[in-house]
Amino acid sequence: MEKARPQWGNPLQFVFACISYAVGLGNVWRFPYLCQMYGGGSFLVPYIVMLIVEGMPLLYLELAVGQRMRQGSIGAWRTISPYLSGVGVASVVVSFFLSMYYNVINAWGFWYLFHSFQDPLPWSVCPLNGNRTGYDEECEKASSTQYFWYRKTLNISPSIQENGGVQWEPALCLILAWLMVYLCILRGTESTGKVVYFTASMPYCVLIIYLVRGLTLHGATNGLMYMFTPKMEQLANPKAWINAATQIFFSLGLGFGSLIAFASYNDPSNNCQKHAIIVSIINSSTSIFASIVTFSIYGFKATFNYENCLNKVILLLTNSFDLEDGFLTASNLEEVKDYLASTYPSKYSEVFPHIRNCSLESELNTAVQGTGLAFIVYTEAIKNMEVSQLWSVLYFFMLLMLGMGSMLGNTAAILTPLTDSKVISSYLPKEAISGLVCFINCAIGMVFTMEAGNYWFDIFNDYAATLSLLLIVLVETIAVCYVYGLKRFESDLQAMTGRALNWYWKAMWAFVSPVLIVSLFIFYLSDYILTGTLQYQAWDATQGQLVTKDYPPHALAVIGLLVASSTMCIPLVALGIFIRNCLKRGGSSPVA
Repeated sequence: MEKARPQWGNPLQFVFACISYAVGLGNVWRFPYLCQMYGGGSFLVPYIVMLIVEGMPLLYLELAVGQRMRQGSIGAWRTISPYLSGVGVASVVVSFFLSMYYNVINAWGFWYLFHSFQDPLPWSVCPLNGNRTGYDEECEKASSTQYFWYRKTLNISPSIQENGGVQWEPALCLILAWLMVYLCILRGTESTGKVVYFTASMPYCVLIIYLVRGLTLHGATNGLMYMFTPKMEQLANPKAWINAATQIFFSLGLGFGSLIAFASYNDPSNNCQKHAIIVSIINSSTSIFASIVTFSIYGFKATFNYENCLNKVILLLTNSFDLEDGFLTASNLEEVKDYLASTYPSKYSEVFPHIRNCSLESELNTAVQGTGLAFIVYTEAIKNMEVSQLWSVLYFFMLLMLGMGSMLGNTAAILTPLTDSKVISSYLPKEAISGLVCFINCAIGMVFTMEAGNYWFDIFNDYAATLSLLLIVLVETIAVCYVYGLKRFESDLQAMTGRALNWYWKAMWAFVSPVLIVSLFIFYLSDYILTGTLQYQAWDATQGQLVTKDYPPHALAVIGLLVASSTMCIPLVALGIFIRNCLKRGGSSPVA
C-alpha cells in the first residue's frame, strides 16, 4: 500500500502546496480589516502570540498525522481508533460545504477580470437611466462601484425570501471556475504538484508590484501611518485576542483535512516539523505584507475622497458667497467658514445643511472586510489610478490565484479519502471521481448565482465551518494526545524523522491548544445565543444602501442544518460503530 501511494515529486512541491492552500483570500481581505478594527500595529501582539501557542502546534499536528498514517482524513483517524472515523467524515463534509460556495468567489473574480479590459472600467461611471436624461437612480444613491457589484454582478434581490432566477453570466463564470479546478486536480499530486508552483508564487509577484505602485500613490503614507500607529488600549480588549486566534486558526486551514491529505503523500522521513514552521511563518508574514499593500491603497482612497469632499465644499462656498476663485483653499477653509458664519449668519444657515463634514480620520476608520473590500473598496481605488485597466487585471488575476490555490486544498480534502477507499476506487478511476466531485459542487453552487445567491453565500461563509472546525480540531488534539497516546505518537515521529519531539510541541498539544480551542468554542456558542435572532445585510435599491433584516425561519433551519450536519458526524459515526461492534459480539457469542 505504502509503495503504491503517489508521492510529491520533491519536498518543495509539498511546501508550495501547503502555502498555496493556506495563503488565501483571508490574508488579503480579513487580516487588514482586523488590524483596522483592533488597534493597527498593536494587533500584531495577540496575532503573533496566537501563532506560537495555536497556529504552529496545530499545523504540525495535522501534518504529522497525515505523514504518519499515510491516508486521507477518514482513514487517518480510523487508524488511530475506529470510533474516530467520524472526525474524518466531519472534515470531508465541511470541505464539501466550503467548496460549494468558495469557488463562487473565483467566478466573481473571472467576471471582474473579463470586465477589466474595458475602457473606461464599467464600475467607474454610473450608467444612464432609461430615458437617457440622467444617471441611473440606484447608482446615484449608492456609488458606481456598489452599483456594479450589487446590480450588474449579483443583480441582488431585496431579501433572501425572493430567490429569483439563476443569472446566466455568473453561472457561466462558475462553470469556468470549476473547469479550471478540475484540470488542476485531474491527475492528483502529479498535476497539482506542478500547478501549486504557479498559484503559490504568482500572488507574491502581484503584491510586490502593487506595493511599489501603492507607495507611490498620493496619500499612501496616511494609510500606512494609520496602520502602524498602535492603539495599545486594544490589548486589553478580549475580542482582539479572540479574533487573532480565529484568524490564525482559519487562515492556516486547520480541521478541513486538506493538510492531512497533502502530508499523506510525503516521504515518511520528511521533516514535517520544519515545514510546519515555514508554512505558518510565511502565511502570517503574507498577511502583514498584504496589509501594507492594502493600507497604502486605503490611504490613497481615503485621501482622494477627503480632498474631493473639500473641493465640493470650497466650490459650494465660492459660488454661494461670490468669493474670488482660488481665494478659498483647504488650509484656510475652517477660518473662512467661521468668518462667513459670523458675518452672514442668515445666508450661511441656508447653505450650512449642504456643507459636508470632511474628515480624513473618518474616511480611514471605514472598516470593510470580505467581498466588500475586494469588489467595492479596491475597485473604488483602482478606478482612480492611472492606467486603471492594468491594475484591475493584475488585482483580479491575483485574487483568482489565491482562490484557486485554496480550492486545490479543499478538493484534495474531499478526494483523498474517496480515492483511498477501496470500494470507490475499484469502480471508478481517479479522473472520474474528481470529475464527479466537481460536477456535484458546481451544480449545487448554482444556488449562489441566483438573485438571492449572495445572501446564501453569506450564510455558508458565516456558519458552515466555524463551530464545526473548532470541534474537529479539539477532538483531533485529544485523540492524538489521550487516545493514541502522546508518548506513542512521539516515538512514531522519532522513528519516522529521526528527531526527538521538543517539550514545546508536547505542552501545546496536551494542554495549551485544547484549552484555547475550548475557550473559542464557548465564546462563539455564547455569541450565537446572546445575539438572539440572527440577522443579515440586505441591499435596498431604493435607498442605495444595505439594511439589516431578520433571517426568515427557512434560512434559520438551513443554518441549523449546516452546523449540525458536520458536528453530528463525530458522535453519530462513533455510536454506529459501537452498535455494530455490540451486534457482532452478540452474533458471535456461543449458544449455551
